[in-house]
Formats: sequence, structure tokens, C-alpha cells
Amino acid sequence: MDKTVLITGCSSGVGHATATAFLAEEWTVYATARNTEDIESLADAGCETASLDVTDADSISAVVDRILEEQGQIDCLVNNAGYGQFGPVEDVPTELLHAQFDVNVYGPHRMVRAVLPEMRERGDGTIINVSTVVGRVGVPGMGSYCGSKHALEAMSDALRVEVEESGIDVALVEPGPVSTEFADRADTELAKLDQSDAYDAVYTFYEDTELFGGQSPVAVSPDDVAETILEAGVSPSPDARYPVGAFGTLALKTRYLPDGVRDWAYQQLLRLL
Repeated sequence: MDKTVLITGCSSGVGHATATAFLAEEWTVYATARNTEDIESLADAGCETASLDVTDADSISAVVDRILEEQGQIDCLVNNAGYGQFGPVEDVPTELLHAQFDVNVYGPHRMVRAVLPEMRERGDGTIINVSTVVGRVGVPGMGSYCGSKHALEAMSDALRVEVEESGIDVALVEPGPVSTEFADRADTELAKLDQSDAYDAVYTFYEDTELFGGQSPVAVSPDDVAETILEAGVSPSPDARYPVGAFGTLALKTRYLPDGVRDWAYQQLLRLL
């Protein structure tokens, strides 16, 4: 039987690669982005495309209703849309924090609520939430972004148990740095801040290092992340979590360190700057 997947945030990077990966497995792919001009290449490749803004409930309802009318079901939802609001916690104004959560937390929540009724009625379905290693290990200068992904992780853990009896699976995909334009937008969001002198070392860290950028020596490719998402999507019993890449897997292990040890390591790094 044909399988249908709905993917958010397909304009570039991981979302674009994920749509291509599912298409190669002969799924019916609904690739979405806020601007459909950004996903014309996916339409040319054979994807169904639609404009979808995860902060707009009406936009979400329109796309989900269209898919159910055309296909009758949504077998897999991939919540990929997101961005990073970097900056020290104190320097991030509340309106920017709200915008971060609106996309990274409320967006997936809106999507989940939209697709669950049909999945539950059918007794089958998979929800994949794209998180990050910093969704489990907080990093100085990324508090807002980490907080949004921590929230997504917690909601996913709760949801996984809540919908298991309905035959629905929930999985998290947790990459480290990825070779995409994500870091470029993060730099743009960082530039919006009124940067206080108290955090010079933090700003220097993000300006002078490529650890979290697309050119990072430890970054994985969007295709690597897409293949992991596909693995979770096609599995009859997906894992709760899928770390991506050697660096991401190693970084996740640091959460087992005592908090004081991890804090000391961060402090030493910032002092060097």
C-alpha cells in the first residue's frame, strides 16, 4: 500500500534531503515550506508541495485536510521546521524567546494535534520530531534554542507513551552540527540582540569558531540526517531516539557527567577566549 509522509521545513538542508529520501523509497511525499518557490525543485522531482507555516493553525489545517482528501491518510509526520535563536539568556528579549518557541515547540505541537485524529482512527502512524544533541545538553549562548529543543524532547517522551496504545510511534532524531544554512540564520538572529559587554566571551565564541557552523569539521551532511529520519519512518518499531553522527553521539554522553564538571569545562573554554 502506498505510504504518505508530510514534512515541514523543506526549503533547504535537512527537510529538502528528507523529502528526496522518502521519494526515493516511493512514498507519496508532501513537502512543505512557507514559500512554495523554495521547493519548486522538489515539485519537479515528483513531490507534492504546499505552503505551510507552522505558526499558523489555519495553514496547517488546510494542508492536512488536503492530504486526507487526496490520499486518505498520513502515515508519517516529520516535524523538521525550526531555527536557532542564539545569544546569552539575559540578552534575548522575551518576544524573540516567544518566536523561538512558536516555531520549535508550538509548531510541532500544532502539527501533532492536526494529524493525530486520523492516525488514531486508523490505528497506525509515525511522528518524527527533529531535535538536536543540545536538546539534551544545554550549551552557554544557546539557552533559548536549547530550551525549545528540551521542551520538544520532553513533549515527545510524554506523547510516545500516550499514543502507544493507539498504534502510533513517536521518535526523536538528534543530530549535532549539520552542513546547512542553519548557522547562517542563527547568526542573523544573533545580530538582532542588544549585545551586552558582560557576555563578550560568549559572543566571541560564536563569532570566532565554526563548531556549530555549516563548515564545522564535525558536521554531518543533510543526507546523513535524512537517512536517519527515513530509517525511523519506515521502521515498524522505531527507537525513541536516533543520534546522528559520531560527534552527536559523543556529545550526548556528556549529559552523564556531573553538572559541576560540565560547567567547569564550559567556563574554561570561555576563559580562553
